[in-house]
Amino acid sequence: MADQNGAASSGSRLNPFSRRDEFSSRELILYRFTTLITYIIFLVTAIYYTFQAPGQGKYERHTIWGNNTATPFAQNSIMTSIYWIVILLLQLVYAYSLYSKDPVYVNAAANIGTHYIASNLLLFGFLNLWVRSHFWLAELLIVINFFNLSFAYFRHSTTPRPIHIGTVAGPLAWNFVALYWVGAKAVHAHNLPARIVGNIFIWGILAYGCFFLVAFKDYNMGFALSYLAFSTGVGQFLSKIPIFQLQWIFAFTIGALLFILSLGVSSGKTPLEGGEVVSEDRERAPLLRDGPDVPQEGRD
Repeated sequence: MADQNGAASSGSRLNPFSRRDEFSSRELILYRFTTLITYIIFLVTAIYYTFQAPGQGKYERHTIWGNNTATPFAQNSIMTSIYWIVILLLQLVYAYSLYSKDPVYVNAAANIGTHYIASNLLLFGFLNLWVRSHFWLAELLIVINFFNLSFAYFRHSTTPRPIHIGTVAGPLAWNFVALYWVGAKAVHAHNLPARIVGNIFIWGILAYGCFFLVAFKDYNMGFALSYLAFSTGVGQFLSKIPIFQLQWIFAFTIGALLFILSLGVSSGKTPLEGGEVVSEDRERAPLLRDGPDVPQEGRD
């Protein structure tokens, strides 16, 4: 039995995506370093390509928002940029958690670490492909990251909320909307049939948000998807003559419904039933407590 436990422990350590109860000091140092490096790489790339297009090449090259043309899922550049600024600031909380003396936070941050680092690298690759108009390859990386973040969400559902929002819920919500955003650009969805299809597919945002509200009572995902739906609505309203298309109306309706449902779930005044993305003890736990008086049940 001891040999089996030892083999299981060894296998767990060889798998960087496995969930563990403790990490060595060497492993934590590695996570701290790679987290910082990939964060800076993604941040600098995003800032640079927001204002500057790549140099001349074989394919069309634009800034990030220069490729945000009038498709059925075009977003508002200002609103989505603000969204990512908030996410990147929250990720600093995650990075700080890796230095916490509270094992609840440091273990949760380390367990998410590999998914987070992979997400940063995939988004770095996505940005380089997107601004160079390699839309199908960009969509492929978005699909891969969608599965990466989905696995992180379901495998680490008890992650403390301050870490969960910035590293999992927030990026996953955007990644889901980006599946439509990038896909519409890849198929050159600029005509009337594409807009009709878009009018149907946009309701997937509502269904996706309701899934997390019902199954996990995760109002963070609800609010995030609501905001991104509003960003899509504003983008649609400003990119086309509103009287000739309905996408902006649907987007605003979806955003409003998700906001109301999320508000109900967050206040507890809702008939929706389901699990919770974090336990009540995790929710009440103070952020990055590092004193010796952490309750024992908070460490379990």
